[in-house]
Amino acid sequence: MPSLTRVEAAARGAVITVESYQVDIDLTGDGEHFRSHVTIRFRASTGAATFVEVKPAKLLAVRLNDRDVDPGTLTDNRLPLTGLAEANTLTVTAEMAYSNTGEGIHRFVDPADGETYLYAMSFLDDVQRIFAAFDQPDLKAPVTLAVTAPQHWTVAANGELAANPRPGRWEFAPTKPLATYFVSLIAGPWHVRRDSHDGIPLGVYCRRSLAAHLDADIDEIFTVTRQCLDRFHQLFAERYPFGKYDQAFVPEFNAGAMENPGLVTLRDDYVFRSAVTDTQRELRATTIAHEMAHMWFGDLVTMRWWDDLWLNESFAEYLGTRVTAEATRFDRAWTTFALRRKAWGYAADQRPSTHPVAPEEVIDAAQGLLNFDGISYAKGASVLRQLVAWLGDDAFLAGLNAHFVAHRFGNATLADLLGSLALASGRDLTGWAERWLRAAQVNTLRAEVSVDVDGRYVEVAVVQTAPDTHPVLRPHRIGVGRYSAGGAVDRVEVDLEPDVDGGRTVLAGLTGAPAARLLLPNDGDLTFAKVRLDPASADAVPLVLPGLADPLARALLWGEALDAATDGERPVSGLVGLVAAALPAETEVIIAEDVLTLTRSLVDRYLDPAARAAALVDVADACRQLLDGAPPGESLQLAAARGWIAATTDAELLTGWLAGRSVPPGLAVDAELRWAVLRRLVVLGAAGGPEIAAEAAADASATGAERAARCRAALPEPAAKRAAWEIIVSNTELSNRLVEATAEGFWQPEQAELTAGYVERYFADMPAAARLRTPWTADRVASLAFPRYAVAQATREAAAALLARDDLTPGLRRVVTDADDDLRRALLARTAVAAAAA
Repeated sequence: MPSLTRVEAAARGAVITVESYQVDIDLTGDGEHFRSHVTIRFRASTGAATFVEVKPAKLLAVRLNDRDVDPGTLTDNRLPLTGLAEANTLTVTAEMAYSNTGEGIHRFVDPADGETYLYAMSFLDDVQRIFAAFDQPDLKAPVTLAVTAPQHWTVAANGELAANPRPGRWEFAPTKPLATYFVSLIAGPWHVRRDSHDGIPLGVYCRRSLAAHLDADIDEIFTVTRQCLDRFHQLFAERYPFGKYDQAFVPEFNAGAMENPGLVTLRDDYVFRSAVTDTQRELRATTIAHEMAHMWFGDLVTMRWWDDLWLNESFAEYLGTRVTAEATRFDRAWTTFALRRKAWGYAADQRPSTHPVAPEEVIDAAQGLLNFDGISYAKGASVLRQLVAWLGDDAFLAGLNAHFVAHRFGNATLADLLGSLALASGRDLTGWAERWLRAAQVNTLRAEVSVDVDGRYVEVAVVQTAPDTHPVLRPHRIGVGRYSAGGAVDRVEVDLEPDVDGGRTVLAGLTGAPAARLLLPNDGDLTFAKVRLDPASADAVPLVLPGLADPLARALLWGEALDAATDGERPVSGLVGLVAAALPAETEVIIAEDVLTLTRSLVDRYLDPAARAAALVDVADACRQLLDGAPPGESLQLAAARGWIAATTDAELLTGWLAGRSVPPGLAVDAELRWAVLRRLVVLGAAGGPEIAAEAAADASATGAERAARCRAALPEPAAKRAAWEIIVSNTELSNRLVEATAEGFWQPEQAELTAGYVERYFADMPAAARLRTPWTADRVASLAFPRYAVAQATREAAAALLARDDLTPGLRRVVTDADDDLRRALLARTAVAAAAA
């Protein structure tokens, strides 16, 4: 089906103005389809023509004003509308299909109790899978929804119930003007908890089989929600504008969450059924804050087109992290952001698919979907943090509040926001925006240090560079920290102004000062830039890092080491040595978790099998030391246990844990940890199909089914790989989550010989497989199924041959392009190690 282009959206937006949607949904059908009826009132230029989008299983009836429209004129998803009047009424009745891909109305049958749950996901252009609509973000209108459903169900939507529901019938009050991609509903026998705060009704929903787990955490969820509401009301003059604030934890959700006004939907993985680390609780809190930020950035004021996606996601990412750190118990959210989110942003910005935070043009909605990445989220948020450091917080917030007043319940562009910020701050932001928002790629800040015989600085300079392909130097306001073995010596703020100094900024104030053991550029993490330490500081990291009290400084040093290894500037063996030296002393859970995850990824791809095996021994030993020293029952113990499970080859001890033997005191080997242990045993060939079946029988939940699918795909057996591959490339009956779990489990570094034949099959089979599914699911499966451990020139040649074809979906092309670039890095690193050994 054709994707709506920016040109088409602008043309339609110039012709029509949508006044209202009245939608009636009947969910009492056969379990495969539902009935949709919509009445759209809109104004138009007299005599004009346009089209409305709808993706029906069967289009039943269409009437425009006083005449019927032939349903047979529907082409793909577009129904032509001609001879428009000044005031128009369009009615469309259709039979629509439920989905199992998380789009449109997703239908889920809970394996725990057989109950059926539905939720609507209209993003990005999938409201047309629910009812006919003018599906573009700048045609906002109030939506009045009515739903017919089984009497014992609960139904909720964006708006509040207009009156007490009649049996089997729910009618909702008209909403404020909404973009079509915000329309949502949930329906089913949901478990609900209610509260209110500051005059705002609050509701939290989940499946009944998760009720006990939600109830165990409901105080924390409501507390975070209240705290975030209070903080946003302190920051913004405009109060939360959409009446009630419901949050529904829904199954098999593609995204982390979706900011539907009045009914935020979140993946129900956030309803924790097993022990979790504080990092996971913090992620849930930042997700709640992120979606709440969207109520202003995205919902109250909506981007005009997808080229201004950053007005939604960058602001929600920045404000979600900021408000979490300022208002909740998770006051170290910026540490998590520095290590986890910015690593995502740096990786995305260096790949061939990089794009500006605010591109000049996004040609169609399909391209817009591809830009929901680390650039639009993490880099954009980092750029905003840098802007705040430059403008000052008062001017920044004054500009945002003026922006809300100017565009309340309307649409806005980059130019609109910059105008509000410039007026509030008195600064011209044109040049800043050109470098930070319109130009892609990331700068590197390198410290150049010379010290005299007395141990004093002769000169300290920060040198900024940019890739040859994107030679843009940017202004930065950064901190430069000087650290001794016992902690910080000093920190100064420095403005890097490449127009003045050509990219080499001398820190004159440090000349003659005693040299620190370690000098850290971008201390405090105010800007978006890769950092490289001077050689002496890099050598000092293993000695200084374990004793640093500031977790953000530790995160930045770990990030620098991980990035240098990723870029091939330092060997992965050196990173593993740093893990062995410093990880056992780590006290911050997020640092331990991410260092282990990212190190393991590099070990698996950058080292040959022999070197990998030796490195995993060192990583497992570091995890064991961390585990032995961690407080029993605390997050750090769980993080260390997970790291050890992923790295160890001690099948006997793993098997003992499943049987309850030799488990560290305080560590709960609950459902999630059991699946982690079993998966590792499966990969090592120490457990098989019977053990997976037994565990799945003991955990008869949707999550258990996903974990079992991942384990079955990881079995080191030819028959298991054949079955898994068929699911990956051809099965459309299984849900999005089960297919993704299968793809995630398929490739294992230990099974290179077994899966060698599937490397070529990926490039042969994936183009057709990508067309079987909707873009979101197809792209996710293509990414997870890429042969990332087949680090060889032959893999890159197969990727190049695939990319030379002209029949790839945009999503598959991007997935393969970026994954091939990751292979390029890994291959270069292996080549460098081999050359050094020779």
